[in-house]
Parts: sequence; C-alpha cells; structure tokens
Amino acid sequence: MATAQHIPDILSPEFAADPYPVYRLMREHRPLIWHEPTRSYLVSRYEDVERAFKDKESVFTTDNYDWQLEPVHGKTIVQLSGREHAVRRALVAPAFRGSDLRDKFLPAIERNSRELIDAFRHKGEADLVDSFATRFPVNVIADMLGLHKADHARFHGWYTAVVAYFGNLAGDPEVAAAGERTRVEFADYMIPIIRERRENLGDDLLSTLCAAEVDGMRMSDEDIKAFCSLLLAAGGETTDKAIAGLFANLLADPDQLAAVGEDRSLIDRAFAETLRFTPPVHMIMRQTSAEVTVSGGTIPAGATVTCLIGAANRDAERYRDPDRFDIFRDDLDATTAFSAAAGHLAFALGRHFCVGALLARAEVETGVNQLLDAMPDLRPADGFVPHEDGLFTRGPKYLPLRFTPVAD
Repeated sequence: MATAQHIPDILSPEFAADPYPVYRLMREHRPLIWHEPTRSYLVSRYEDVERAFKDKESVFTTDNYDWQLEPVHGKTIVQLSGREHAVRRALVAPAFRGSDLRDKFLPAIERNSRELIDAFRHKGEADLVDSFATRFPVNVIADMLGLHKADHARFHGWYTAVVAYFGNLAGDPEVAAAGERTRVEFADYMIPIIRERRENLGDDLLSTLCAAEVDGMRMSDEDIKAFCSLLLAAGGETTDKAIAGLFANLLADPDQLAAVGEDRSLIDRAFAETLRFTPPVHMIMRQTSAEVTVSGGTIPAGATVTCLIGAANRDAERYRDPDRFDIFRDDLDATTAFSAAAGHLAFALGRHFCVGALLARAEVETGVNQLLDAMPDLRPADGFVPHEDGLFTRGPKYLPLRFTPVAD
C-alpha cells in the first residue's frame, strides 16, 4: 500500500488500475508535484484546479494548446484569449443552447439514439460501450453538421485516433503520428464540404457556422474545420465516457438505478454526480504567464500545469463523503451542473467552460431515457464487474449488460 512517502506515478500500472487512492495521497500530502515525464506541475486540490480554470488573474493561460491541440486540430477557439476569444465564442455558442439546440438538433439526437438501440434491443444483451456509447455522440455530431451518414465510420476512426493522441502521455511515436495524420485527412475531407455549404446553406450546424457573423467577423474555412475537429473529439469523448460511466455507477448501486428508472427527472442528478465522481476527462493542462503560489508551493512563469480533475472532484474539503456515488447529495447542484457555475470541474469553468455542455446534457438525457426504456431488468453480465480504463480520459472499456428483450 502506498504511503505519504511513496505516491505512485501517474504513468504507473498502480495508478492506471485505480487512480483515486493516489489522488487522495496527492491532495493530502503533496498537492503540488513536479512530474518529469510530462514536464509539468501536477495540482490536485479543488481550490487550486478551480482557480486555474476561473483564472481571474490571467495567470493560468491556454498557451499550452499551441503544442497540445494544434498538431491535430489546427488553431482552435480554446487557444484564443481576450476579444478574439469572446467573438469566436459568440459565433459558435448560440448553436449549442436554446431554440437551436432544442428545435434543430434534438431530433438528430433522438434519431441516432433510437437507431443504435434498435440494433440490440431484441437480443437481451449488449456491450453498452461498443454498441452505443462510443458511437452515439460521434454519429450525432456528424448528423448535426449535415455530413453523409455513410462516412460515420470515418468520423469514428478520426475520433479514436485523436483521443489516443491526447492520452499518449508516455510519448508512443506511432500513436502521435496517427493523431497528427487526422489533421490532414480531416482537412482534406471537410474544407471542400465547407466551401460547398457556404454556397448552399441549409438548416444544419455547418451552415450555421458558415453564416454566423458577430461585429462584422465571420469564421474562415480553417476556423470552421478546426472547430468541427475539436467538437468531434471533445464532444464525442465526454459524452461517450459519461454515458458508460453513468450506467456503471448506477449498476453498482441497484437502489439508485431503480430510483432513476422510476423517476427520469433524476437523470440530470445522475449525470452531474457521474461528472464529479468519475469524470470523463481527468486532466486538463494550463500554462502560467507569471509565477504563482498554490497549495504546496510555487509554480514558475511559463510552466505547464496539469490540473487533475479526477482528484479535485473528490476533494473532501469540497464534498461530503467524496468517494461515494450519491445522486441525492446536497453539495452538488444539478440545476447549475451544466453551466459555468457548475459545482464540479468536469467541463472546466470560467471563460473556457465547455461550449458543448448543454449538447452533452441533451445527449445523455435522451440516450439514458431511451436505453432504460429498451432494457428492462437491466443488470451486468454474469460475473462482470465494471472497470475504468484510461489516463487523460477515463471510463469503462467494456460494459456487457443483460436485460429483458423488448419487442416493437
């Protein structure tokens, strides 16, 4: 058993097997760690991660995305700051909230969920990860963009390569090369479509992005391509692992699963608590513009800071009984959990709060509702115990389920 004198490395097998005891040791004994393999400072306490995300002092910047994101996506909105960031966010944000999300894109969410479920609802068994979670959000995004359904498999391949690239903290050159190839392949695919869509606008998200204008500024073809690439990876990964994690957490507590099954208004609570308890993204990096003091010491200017969301979201200074999954907890407000005022850190906070949070919420609400309807008497496959997999992002790799088949 690890002690305060020995905290397992975040690249170690022990950490990979179960990071949460390691996170606890970090918070309690070494809340600031210099991590040589990633050349970054690890921060693990809620107050420090929250400060880095809210960044009221403009000390914690997103300059690290120049080398972290740009090789696979191109220059994206998350790398910008000041007025440039505000205007670009104003160009894309309306499509992910209010009437646009409800009227234009909810039908696509419902349709894609139903099509995937119809393929296994009669079988009485399914691996929820392979049959639904990894495919649903990618299919939704492609559908929202108005891209051809026959190309969904290509989007899934690009998504998988990019996600592996971001989790490649050990520096595998083949994984890095595969991720970087997606930038060229995705651009070759998307740029001609963007140019054609500008000439023939429709009701899809891609047309909305092509036509959007704020203060006389419009997005270039490259801007739109980079945003779509980021949306495909970030939007897919968060929702993918959130749905799988939500069901894994509920299956571990049959009483809470039954409560959600009987009262679907509790899905928001179950999603919010999943984002806290088993966040899809465990690490987000920032770069310091000046020397800054945090719990445990001082970080120099120009340093990369790895904000450990998985650790901060289980900080006992912030949450009561933090290592317990509890959809009824009173220290996490589900009504604000999908806004910049969220009481968890899974979507970051402040001006770089995830623009797709409400899309993820709509996908989870729709998908979980339809899955519960299609899988009565839901239970894990005999002998299977859900287990998380991953480092930068984390969630169940498999989730084989049994249920009573439902006829049309």
